[in-house]
Amino acid sequence: MDYKSAAREIAKGGARPLYVCYGPERYLLQEFIQFLTDKLIDPAVREFAISRYDLAETSLDTVLEDAGTLPFMAEKKLVIAKNAVFLTGAKDTSKVEHNPEKLLDYLKTPSDFSVLVLLVDAEKLDERKKLVKAVKDSSVAFPALSAEDLIAWVGRQAERAGFSFAAGAADQFVLYAGSNLQTLSAEIEKLSLYVGQGGRVTGDVVDALVTRTTEQNVFILIEDIVRLRLQRAFTILQELIKMKEEPVKLTLLIARQFRIILQVKELSRQGYSQQQLASQLGLHPYAVKIAAEQGTKYKDEQLVRILEELAELDYKLKSGKIDKVLGLELFLLRLAA
Repeated sequence: MDYKSAAREIAKGGARPLYVCYGPERYLLQEFIQFLTDKLIDPAVREFAISRYDLAETSLDTVLEDAGTLPFMAEKKLVIAKNAVFLTGAKDTSKVEHNPEKLLDYLKTPSDFSVLVLLVDAEKLDERKKLVKAVKDSSVAFPALSAEDLIAWVGRQAERAGFSFAAGAADQFVLYAGSNLQTLSAEIEKLSLYVGQGGRVTGDVVDALVTRTTEQNVFILIEDIVRLRLQRAFTILQELIKMKEEPVKLTLLIARQFRIILQVKELSRQGYSQQQLASQLGLHPYAVKIAAEQGTKYKDEQLVRILEELAELDYKLKSGKIDKVLGLELFLLRLAA
């Protein structure tokens, strides 16, 4: 079950006795927990009606015992337990022993006054396990948003904050801020304070206000090179140098991006979807989308040659055979040519 379907069901008053929440998008998962809390628990009694456990420190028996105990001063109670490793294929390294069979027994006659939420810090559950099959209908996935969904999410968050993005500014915003929803949410709040209610965020505002990491700056630098925006690319390089970023580190980051571009091209030809590419390469789907677009500007042999040049540049920088800043600038000029 996806989280949107689960939220619609809860909104209609149909909360289930169990939710197993898993997936890489932790921000959406926490939003779901908050939504569940708001719908089920009166704010006046939340101190008594919400229990939180860490299954790395507390046994599943204790959690289930709590779920089976009548709530105090509330109609419903919410029992939240994180680190449910026994639902994955990973080895449980905690010192606490769990008896997962007890959960199967609980689900036969679950408490009608409790909602149990098990949090799993993993991309997927181990579907070979009997227990995972038993909780399948109660499992809620929180996968990384696709590139399109990410832009749509940014637009909705901006609307909630009372402003809008000009054409192309939302894409630029994600390119600058990255794909982490927690970071994006904080940057959206900053933009909201700047433009005010009913304001409009343009590309210039994004450029002036959004905080960029070194990795994002390199990402943007390569995008500017690909789009032949050479002046912007060299401006970013000079900013990175002024920030005391080591040219050797920048070279490695540039090489990483071109390696990703080549991998995306190769796997795309094999029929991998955007989501499959993201999972295979350990990237966010938005990064895959940008890499795929960048890859259309290069042939495979060009990418291989670029990576060879970067390996040679790395050797020269480390051995002192060329000035570090000059070497990087000359590489970017050759790349642009």
